[in-house]
Order: sequence, then C-alpha cells, then structure tokens
Amino acid sequence: EWKKAGENKQPAWCYYNNDPANGKKYGKLYNWYAVNDSRGLAPAGWHMPSAAEWTTLANYLGGSEIAGGKLKENGINHWKTYNEGATNETGFTALPGGARSHTGGFISFEERGMWWSATYDVLNFAFSRYLYNNNDDFIQASYDSSYLTSGFSVRLIKD
Repeated sequence: EWKKAGENKQPAWCYYNNDPANGKKYGKLYNWYAVNDSRGLAPAGWHMPSAAEWTTLANYLGGSEIAGGKLKENGINHWKTYNEGATNETGFTALPGGARSHTGGFISFEERGMWWSATYDVLNFAFSRYLYNNNDDFIQASYDSSYLTSGFSVRLIKD
C-alpha cells in the first residue's frame, strides 16, 4: 500500500494510476524509501545513478538546457503534443511516466518524466531529474523529507 506524506516511511512502488498496463510502457514509480532501501533496487552489476552521474550525463550532452531533448523519445506516441526538442539521439528513449505525488495522487502523465538519483545530501535533500514535454531541459530538483513519499521512475547504470 502506498503511504502518504507523514505516514509510515516504508519502501513502496506502484504503476501510474495503479494500472499494470502503464507498467508495461512506463515502468514502476518508486518512493525514495525504495530507492534508499538497503536491499537495493539494482541487481548485481548495476547501480542507481547519483546526482553527480546525472549531471555528468547532462554536461556530456551539452548542458541541462538542451540535454532533455537528446534523451526524450521523439514524436508524440507517448508524449503530449508538442514534444519540444525531442531527438532521442542518445537512445535513452525517455518516456513521460508521470509521478505519484507525496499526497498520494497521480500527476503529469504524458507530460513529464521524473527519475530519482541515489543522492541524499547532508542537508537532508534527495535529488532527481525531470523532463517536460514543452521544453528540452533536463532539470535537477531536490526534495526535503516531506516529499520522500513521492513516486518517480528509476533508471539504472551498468557498473
């Protein structure tokens, strides 16, 4: 069961709108407690990217202001019209799986893709990256403890 902000801080995942059909296209949404769980989400030989690794990717692609377009699946099969700047030249094929809000509701389906990082800093902020349908930015965001029950996608890196 998904826990809302202020409730039991247990690892959780769900499909967008609790619909397994969305899982086939977009994968699962995980809260921060699942990302940070000592059992780990990544199988052997893989790891959750740190905020620094996401930044390295953005810089390699020309900076956060244009990297998003190079990561997004091009076209509007999954993204809402208009899918600004999308070329998918990296083969990353980012999809707009939306999110589960820290209050428990579902948001931003087909408009936004959001991915957790493994980074939780000394100021107690967890970091993620976003892509939107209406621009080609690859935005870094941080969340304090009241938002750690939010559900975002994950992408793993091969060691």
